[in-house]
Amino acid sequence: MTDLSQPVWSALLAAARHDWTGDESLVRNVDGVELVIRQDHWQSSDALAPADREALDLLLPIAGSSKPFCLAQLGQSLDGRIATSTGDSFYINGPETRAHLHRVRALVDAVVIGAGTAIADLPQLTVRHVEGSDPVRVIIDPSGRVPFVGPMFEKPDAPVLQLVATGLAPVKTPVHVRRVEIQSGENGFEPAAILAALHAEGLQRILIEGGGATVSRFIEANALDYLHLLIAPLLIGSGRSGIELPPIDRLAEARRLSMTTFPVGGEMVVAVVFRK
Repeated sequence: MTDLSQPVWSALLAAARHDWTGDESLVRNVDGVELVIRQDHWQSSDALAPADREALDLLLPIAGSSKPFCLAQLGQSLDGRIATSTGDSFYINGPETRAHLHRVRALVDAVVIGAGTAIADLPQLTVRHVEGSDPVRVIIDPSGRVPFVGPMFEKPDAPVLQLVATGLAPVKTPVHVRRVEIQSGENGFEPAAILAALHAEGLQRILIEGGGATVSRFIEANALDYLHLLIAPLLIGSGRSGIELPPIDRLAEARRLSMTTFPVGGEMVVAVVFRK
C-alpha cells in the first residue's frame, strides 16, 4: 500500500465527506479504470494496482461509514511493545506506516489521546504527511493537568477539545482550545461518556490514538468498532505493552476476532473488527 495512487486517495477523501443516505455510489476514474465506491464495498471496471486495492479494502470501512464508529490504533513491535522501559517510542514505525496513520486521521472527525500521551509526546495530531483536513484534536484530561505547551497548543492547525471533570476551576486557554466537562466516575471517564460527549459536539468518526492505557480501556469497555495494529519488525523484549486487559484463566474466555493483514512499507497493518 506504499504506492497508493492519488486518484484512489482522492476517492477515499470524497467518500469520507459524502453524506451516505442510501445505496448511492461515487464514481471515479483511476488511470482509465472506472472505480465505483459505495458505503460497504467498491468495484472497478478493470484491475487496479495492488496498492490501490489494499488501500480500498483497508480504508473504505472508515471512509464509507454512514454511522458513528470508534477506531483505535497502536504502533507496536513484534512482541507487542509500544515503548521501551524508559518510555522511548520515537519511532517504532517507519514513514510509510506513519503515513497510513495520517490517512486515517484525515478520514475521521476527531483523534483522541490521553493526558499522559499529550504530556510525554507533545504530538501535533495533524495530517501533514498526506492530503486532507486535520481532525479535531481531543485530550482526555479529567484533572486538567496537561499544560498548554507544544505544537498542538502553539499551532492552531485545528480545534482542540480538552475533556475535563465537571467543577474544575476555569482557566485561560489558547483561542483554539475549548474545555468540555464530563461527569467523572470512580475510575475517571467512562469510554461511553467520552463518546457521548464527542457525538454531542457533532463528531461521529472517532480515532483513539493512544496511549496503550487509553486504548485498553476502550477495548475493556467494548467501545471499539475497529482496531488497527501497526506492527514494526522490532523485538524490544521489555517495556510498555500496547494492550493490557484484566487477566483471564482460560483461553476459552478470550475474544476471537476477525482480522485482515496489509503489508505497508516492510511493516504490517492488522485491521481487527470488533463489530460492524
